[in-house]
Amino acid sequence: MKKVGIIGCTGAVGFTMLELLNKDNNYQIICMASKKSAGKSIVIGENSHIIHGFSLELCQQCDVVFLCVSGEFSKQYGPQLARFTYVIDNSSAFRYDDHIPLLVPPVNSERYDNEKLIANPNCSSAIALMVLGPLHKKYGIESLIISTYQAASGAGMAAMVELREKAQSFKDYGSDNSSNNFSCNLAFNVIPQVDKFEDNLYTKEEMKVVWEIRKVLDTPELAISTTAVRVPTLRSHAESVTIKFKKILPPLHNIKQLLEDSPGVEVIDNPEKSLYPMPMTSTYKHEVQVGRIRYNLIYGEYGLDLFISGDQLLRGAALNAYEIMNLIFTYN
Repeated sequence: MKKVGIIGCTGAVGFTMLELLNKDNNYQIICMASKKSAGKSIVIGENSHIIHGFSLELCQQCDVVFLCVSGEFSKQYGPQLARFTYVIDNSSAFRYDDHIPLLVPPVNSERYDNEKLIANPNCSSAIALMVLGPLHKKYGIESLIISTYQAASGAGMAAMVELREKAQSFKDYGSDNSSNNFSCNLAFNVIPQVDKFEDNLYTKEEMKVVWEIRKVLDTPELAISTTAVRVPTLRSHAESVTIKFKKILPPLHNIKQLLEDSPGVEVIDNPEKSLYPMPMTSTYKHEVQVGRIRYNLIYGEYGLDLFISGDQLLRGAALNAYEIMNLIFTYN
């Protein structure tokens, strides 16, 4: 039986990773976290897992280790761990390193060449790429404009708790704009800032989407512009995407069929019946939902407008990492 280690099992992504692995009886799971959590139990369904303090010795027993921790921790220990086991890193520490693969297995699994250290993309990038991948392969993407509507879970478990508490205590706008996890109160609000601003006035989160889509699609010069907005939803991110293609597009039903046939994608596109992607319907699902599929009014039959929603903790992080692990074991 393969041994799999989760470092950071008490965090939002680590916990979701544990939930996912807990459903698979093919793996022995070793949970690791900080010293203050060591010795405690974490319960998933009917199973209870003892939390161990992080140690290199425990990691040496594992066939694969998931790093669900900060970028600083990953930079410190990732290369060291990769000397004796496979490491899948969920932070941004190695995503932009030319020598380390950034993988979305349904899109660019052919990029994998048995490297020991693999980067998992940012959740917004991973969700978008499930839809962009098959479209680019078929029609060739020339440019992208993406607006992301990102759930509180992107800032961790404490942020989700805060949103629930602030929503329950909300009285009126201006009564309490404070926040411990965001730049201001998120309840009944939207915040046009995710992460810190860069010199070009885009946030780092926005630039992550640019850098990562280019790397995964192997299109280093692809024109992309992004805006990231924090919204008062708990888990699933949503994204509005405008795409200009190099080729003239076929009828929309052909495009919908292409996406329906793509792994990990669910087409929900019947506006007359109020059926379209939403965090309400995509949360806890393995598939990325796509809908509102239409020709763009500027680019005509060379352009599409889409709306996407996907569970950022599951599809955007843990599930993609799980699929990377399966790719590793298939390769070996």
